[in-house]
Amino acid sequence: MVGSRNYFDQKIDGAFNVTLAKRQPGSTIKPFVYAKAFLKGYTPETVVFDLKTQFSTKCAPNNLTMDNGCYAPENYDGVFRGPITLRNALAQSINIPSVKVLYLAGLSESIRLARDMGLESLSNKGDYGLTLVLGGGEVTPLEMTGAYGVFANGGIKTNITPVLEIKNKNGDIVYKHEVVETKVLDKEIALKISSILSDNVARAPSYGQTSALFFPDRDVAVKTGTTNDYRDAWIMGYTPNISVGAWAGNNNNSPMQKKVAGLIVAPLWRAFMDQALAKTANEQFEEPLVEDKTQLKPAMQGIWQGGKFENNNTVVVGGVHTILNWINKDDPRGKYPDNPSSDHQFERWEYSVRIWAQEQNLYQDLPFKLN
Repeated sequence: MVGSRNYFDQKIDGAFNVTLAKRQPGSTIKPFVYAKAFLKGYTPETVVFDLKTQFSTKCAPNNLTMDNGCYAPENYDGVFRGPITLRNALAQSINIPSVKVLYLAGLSESIRLARDMGLESLSNKGDYGLTLVLGGGEVTPLEMTGAYGVFANGGIKTNITPVLEIKNKNGDIVYKHEVVETKVLDKEIALKISSILSDNVARAPSYGQTSALFFPDRDVAVKTGTTNDYRDAWIMGYTPNISVGAWAGNNNNSPMQKKVAGLIVAPLWRAFMDQALAKTANEQFEEPLVEDKTQLKPAMQGIWQGGKFENNNTVVVGGVHTILNWINKDDPRGKYPDNPSSDHQFERWEYSVRIWAQEQNLYQDLPFKLN
């Protein structure tokens, strides 16, 4: 634990322990929401559309602003990618798909899982709305590092302590921390998150092939986060045997230089990780089980046209629509929705998809066959 460039400088609130302070986590909260979506039955191959979208039901779908209670967030780079898998959306930390994933996963359910994993500072009232997945809540760096340790530990949470053991001058152990283990996440879900956060190929379009997040000879899962006003820069990373978190910011909550966490705090974290990994065993993440997805709905197989199976599951009647056209968000592996437009987000997501489809000259919903 390192902090405060000058502990005795009152002008910068030097005597302040940020590890126990509640801070907005930015995008480091996203893996917990994706984990809940996977628990609900969605897959890393599930496709949503990364398009400018108005999420507030108080505003018209074509009102793509943030004014007067409207909520149409931007991606960090201002780019909209069209159809994207959940794997790529999480690995590249794309905002708009992540807001959609929170809606699909469920706000209250996502908060409950995050709290179970250690983010106990999050309110369980669901006060954040869809802003939660972009860091709308507040957590402590200690909580966040411990919660990422649950992913590292295959879904097992352990009690956090600053002291493992105490020995007297003769080397006798006079105190030893008692480890309490609690299973809070299905192991397969933890492995899916680790697979995504350590996938340098999936991450590369946003971070590059040789960023500070890439370890060519080690399995390291990592996630960065930056708050919109640049008051907080986070990086959380782990291997199967160590979880390391870093936060950078000003104790008085003033904004920093306008740079993303990958430039502000990642180099510091990487320097520490290089030293720490040199002293720890080189362990690999287990691979998650390979699921037979052929009987899943096309949108969950990575087919962005979506669609419905007909005629002995060989012909798909599809088209370019929001995932809500094909899936009941609360039962993604269940039957197709009878009336997709009854979902209050359908019209909003569909509006942006229809505009995009027209721009791509995709005017008709034509049947197609799966290969």
